[in-house]
Amino acid sequence: MSELSDIRALLVEPHAGMRVSLHNMLNLCGITKIEHGLSAGTAVRTIQAKVFDLILCEYDLGVGQDGQQLLEDMRHHKLAPLSTIFIMVTAERSYAKVVSAAELAPSDYLLKPFTADMLLERVIRALEKRKAFVDVHQLMEQGQIPEAIMACHHGERDYPKYAIDFMRLRAELHVIQGEAAEAEELYKYLFELKAVAWARLGLAKTLFMQGKYQEAEDILKNLVAENNKYMDAYDWLAKTHEMVGELPEAKEVLDVAVSVSPHAVRRLRKLGKIALETGDIETAESVLKKVVSKAKFSEFRDPEDHLNLVDALVKKGDMEQAKSVVRDLEKNMSGLKKTAAVRAISAAMIHAKTGDARLGEELGNAVAASREDIGLSTDAKLGLAKSCLEHDQEDNASEIILDVMKNASNQQVMNKAMGVFESAGKGHLGKELAQRSQKEVMDLVAMGVQKAKQGDFRGSVELMAAAARKSPDNPQVVLNAALAALKCLENMGWDHATGELARSLIESARRLDPMNPRLKAIRGLHDELQKKYGINAARVAK
Repeated sequence: MSELSDIRALLVEPHAGMRVSLHNMLNLCGITKIEHGLSAGTAVRTIQAKVFDLILCEYDLGVGQDGQQLLEDMRHHKLAPLSTIFIMVTAERSYAKVVSAAELAPSDYLLKPFTADMLLERVIRALEKRKAFVDVHQLMEQGQIPEAIMACHHGERDYPKYAIDFMRLRAELHVIQGEAAEAEELYKYLFELKAVAWARLGLAKTLFMQGKYQEAEDILKNLVAENNKYMDAYDWLAKTHEMVGELPEAKEVLDVAVSVSPHAVRRLRKLGKIALETGDIETAESVLKKVVSKAKFSEFRDPEDHLNLVDALVKKGDMEQAKSVVRDLEKNMSGLKKTAAVRAISAAMIHAKTGDARLGEELGNAVAASREDIGLSTDAKLGLAKSCLEHDQEDNASEIILDVMKNASNQQVMNKAMGVFESAGKGHLGKELAQRSQKEVMDLVAMGVQKAKQGDFRGSVELMAAAARKSPDNPQVVLNAALAALKCLENMGWDHATGELARSLIESARRLDPMNPRLKAIRGLHDELQKKYGINAARVAK
């Protein structure tokens, strides 16, 4: 095929001899534009710098991350375009490892030994499918979801071989749009058309989005009962249990999932955190040690993995191991923006347990560090606030909780924040802070509305955008900021900066609360303004 000569390939393989062999195979297939990555880390940096059509990746990459963890990072952080073909190469016939890779949906995977002809067959098959989906993928990457849905309709007609795949993607796009009813109807049709597990899983997701947790749970329980290796179903079943406060049941589901597929870092991380919450310290310690070990070589490693492990070890009473984890954090995570805060919170946990006089100082350091925009998780902030309350630092605890409340993405987070004070016997303070946080948000909205009424549309945008930066996980604040930006465009004319701000805020709101009833109207206004001013959505997305 002539198009193979244009393929840009990245070969990720640590062993020189095998690298030469695979390189030669690619040459025999007609692929000559080839770059090499010797590890997951070098591969990530290369993928971030360049766009590849094909990534051929060995599963066993030696010291550091394996191919499955590389793929997990790629998927989670959207490092490569949707059109990039990812083929996993492995000699590993242990099902636990193969299923961990397969559940992340590589384009294909090859078990060694294989020939150049076998590789060529897989590449051609993947290219053929990529060609069919190119228009949809481009629209998705440009943020044109309604247009992508329409392109899926066309794909079903033009490429009947992939009709089911197009319908499946169309349903997923309706989910992205927050259009749960449309997605539910399509998944039901797909289920009737072809009784496949993913159609039922999709149906369960749409029921979950609509708050129909019992119906979702029933479907998911049946799925894992029928196929004990369907990993997505485990994850959603655990999520459903967690949403209704059934943490022991969520932990039990994740325990089973990890026994089936023990290498997915994000699932291990979730199990570790839920084990901590349910008091299963033995499981928390074991799982979180694996998380720290597996994630430490990632380009996207998170210092909070060390914090969670310290928490487990302190609760176990193993102070020496906990101190060792803090030293490892200082050595291997220096330079990351979360590290100072996480180190201080970890040290404070240890000092609280050992009665060290440096406790107050470390709590102060942690609170000061948490004031910065470092991406500290809500759970970490709540844990810090709890420590402050337990050691007579009520003002610091109130400051942290107020910040969490103003940025709460849902009522569940608000309840958790109020619970910190309730568990300390100071529930009245929690209620006062909740009222204060709501008043501050409402006052900001009122000021923004007042500026817009006075004709100061740009002032309204500045005010509301500042509020959204302070509360990036609060969907109501983000939606108000998006609306302010759109009203500015409507009254002052289009400018690129405000248009891009509106687009990014709408995308954030969709991620935070896809079922929010205001979202569809605001998204519709954005589309109308683009058409009114003749703005090309592809150009805006860039």
